[in-house]
Amino acid sequence: MKTILVTGGAGFIGSNLVRHLYEKYPDYRILVVDALTYAGSVQNSPNGAFGSKRYEFWYGDVRNGELMDTLVAQSDVVVHMAAESHVTRSIYDNKLFFETDVLGTQAVSNAVVKHKDRVERFIHISTSEVYGTATTGSMGEEHPLNPLSPYASAKAGADRLVYSYWATYKIPAIIVRPFNNYGPYQHLEKAVPRFITSCILGEPLTVHGDGSAARDFIHVADHCEALDMLIHCDRDKIVGQVINLGSGAHRTIVEIAEAVRALMQPCEGSPIQFIGDRPGQVFRHTADISKVQRILGWEPKTDFMDGLQRTVDWYRKNEQWWQPQMWMRHIPIITASGKKEMH
Repeated sequence: MKTILVTGGAGFIGSNLVRHLYEKYPDYRILVVDALTYAGSVQNSPNGAFGSKRYEFWYGDVRNGELMDTLVAQSDVVVHMAAESHVTRSIYDNKLFFETDVLGTQAVSNAVVKHKDRVERFIHISTSEVYGTATTGSMGEEHPLNPLSPYASAKAGADRLVYSYWATYKIPAIIVRPFNNYGPYQHLEKAVPRFITSCILGEPLTVHGDGSAARDFIHVADHCEALDMLIHCDRDKIVGQVINLGSGAHRTIVEIAEAVRALMQPCEGSPIQFIGDRPGQVFRHTADISKVQRILGWEPKTDFMDGLQRTVDWYRKNEQWWQPQMWMRHIPIITASGKKEMH
């Protein structure tokens, strides 16, 4: 029996991981801590979890060192996902990103240092955004870190902080850099659910710049499978390592919008509308996943169009879940050209 702490476990990726672990490992105890900011909700918890003795939800902030100490002291595995994660929102409201992403990671890491005799492994979820625009055909873990937005720089700070704690204190840290995720329970501020709900609502699909910015998309279920393997594999293979998770292929944002429209035909009321480019835009991300393939034997299983169809179906069936987020789908920013736009 393991006790697994998931910080940010009521958010998109965190809640998908919690449901995965809760359903697959009936003997495990799962602790979730989440500040329930706009992107997290207790509605994302596993069905029946609140009536179970093996699930505990803690409403709290990862910057609270005393709380983190209390929870980490009980945990065999810590999966640290809590973070502010929206690039566009970080442009106009960056203070909270540094407080949560960097100081929150410091508080969690300090608790792991204190209880490293108990904690088997500390899995820190970073992001491919720390790389900035690709300088090579595919981005391996040794790619330079060139964060281009306040969000990316905050995550880069947290990423390197965890690495420094491994180097200094020998905590059992593993740093995961996932590329763009998509799937159920994702907030409408992100591209894929925003495109899907725009089609449902008969609104234009807004695309930054000329839409040529490209991303590597991975279905969240594949991400959870990889994290499951990291929780259970021989830890000597992974402690101190940085590991990319992606598909190894990229698609432009306009291609994503076109794919959503194709799956949701008829979609005549939702043309693609090009708006100003976002400041700090990353031109391309493509994952080199040879390291995770070599260490874990992991491969993404979900074909992109199949995963996108499943995601479309989920949002069609769960309008009650996403309707309260409507007011946060667009954010006012000053574009690179100095124009105020809703992004």
